Amino acid sequence: MANGGTDVKQGPKILLEKVPHLKSFLPDLRSYPNPLYQNSYFHPVPGFFVTDREAIAQNIVMDVDKPVDQNQRYFARAGPRERVFFEGEEVKVAIVTCGGLCPGMNTVIRELVNGLWYQYHVRDIRGIQAGYRGFFSSEHVPLTPKVVDHWHKQGGTRLGTSRGGFDLQKIVNAIQDRGYNIVFLIGGDGTLRGAVEIFNEIKKRSLKVSIACIPKTVDNDVGIIDRSFGLQTAVEVAQEAISAAHVEAESTPNGVGLVKVMGRYAGHIAVNATLSSRDVDCCLIPEIKFFTQGRGGLFEFMEQRLMDNGHCVIVMAEGAGQDLLDENLKESTKDESGNVLLRDIGLWLSSEFKKWFKEKHPDKLFAVKYIDPTYMVRAVPSNATDTLYCTILAHSAIHGAMAGYTGFVAGPVNGNYCYIPLELVAVTRNPVDVNNPSWAWVRSVNNQPDFVPPGDDRHKAQEKAVQANLTH
Repeated sequence: MANGGTDVKQGPKILLEKVPHLKSFLPDLRSYPNPLYQNSYFHPVPGFFVTDREAIAQNIVMDVDKPVDQNQRYFARAGPRERVFFEGEEVKVAIVTCGGLCPGMNTVIRELVNGLWYQYHVRDIRGIQAGYRGFFSSEHVPLTPKVVDHWHKQGGTRLGTSRGGFDLQKIVNAIQDRGYNIVFLIGGDGTLRGAVEIFNEIKKRSLKVSIACIPKTVDNDVGIIDRSFGLQTAVEVAQEAISAAHVEAESTPNGVGLVKVMGRYAGHIAVNATLSSRDVDCCLIPEIKFFTQGRGGLFEFMEQRLMDNGHCVIVMAEGAGQDLLDENLKESTKDESGNVLLRDIGLWLSSEFKKWFKEKHPDKLFAVKYIDPTYMVRAVPSNATDTLYCTILAHSAIHGAMAGYTGFVAGPVNGNYCYIPLELVAVTRNPVDVNNPSWAWVRSVNNQPDFVPPGDDRHKAQEKAVQANLTH
């Protein structure tokens, strides 16, 4: 793939996702030797610079008895290129954080500033305050390595954030009027959808502006990339809440501990916290419907665990079981980003189980303790694993932007950092794959049923699969 984003010509035919490049609409753009050649602290060795012929496969699992999939997608490998399309002294950078909080946001900002400053000699770096609206409604904050020195040790985002406030023309006008030529956008699905519009408007105006995105969502629901930064930290914090719920449940006759974690549409935090904690009896996620009362329901399962162990711990993602709430609680209201505001499944489940258990066992002692650590999960500083991850993400994005790529997302695919077309990531989601071994592990480790009501089509599908396997 050349700098303009053309397909690889050598080797077997593959589907390489082309990363937009400034040269595609600014063909006379001049390139320069990468200043890393002249870095006083190290000297690039052979293989240091990434070539445009290096690609990462999206799917590395294959059936050895089947022919190679010619439609396999590949992504351009991230890393420094031999030639860049900006000189340090001409670069003016804007960095913005949007949407909800996530562990590691300050680390990403800090490493963007340090990488630009020390590796590419960029001296004009500004932070946009309070999300997208900050482009046109507030002063932009000068950022230097000294200013951001300790930011990675703090939770949240020092630049501030908000939802909504997206006004395409005002944002692009601000970028153009203030002379920004590299813009780093850190945010989730709503931010990425807005970034697509900004990128297209920049291209329409033929501006020499690189739009580079770093996906951020504590729910880990951004598609294609291996995982979002902050997930590992969120799981660690969730474990503390699970441990507390377990202690509370064990300390009383027939004690039940309920823990709700973040996960609007994807249950990754709940799944990972369950698998890494051996105190969980049941995991509930948005991707799997469940029912509470009747044979094979959740309450019967909880009752059996109480009889067997004397206590029970349930972990649920915030988006689980929304279909079970009373109709009068399901009137949809939305936040400024257009997200439906969810009802509290934890409070509802606690109340419903208390009523059910009292009716069935009026003379038995029992207690339900509900712990909601959702905002604790996202507001803490990143742990060591996420800090390392954020550092590499930031530097990957820097190298791509300086090399003239635009309209891209930096992120790992199968453990290798890539540049992925922004338009592709913005429309791709990452729910928990309930057909994947990870969910099977949750159920087998917990000895947890599927809570499928009798007569449900899923029963028929399971029976069909079993019969097919026995016949084979």
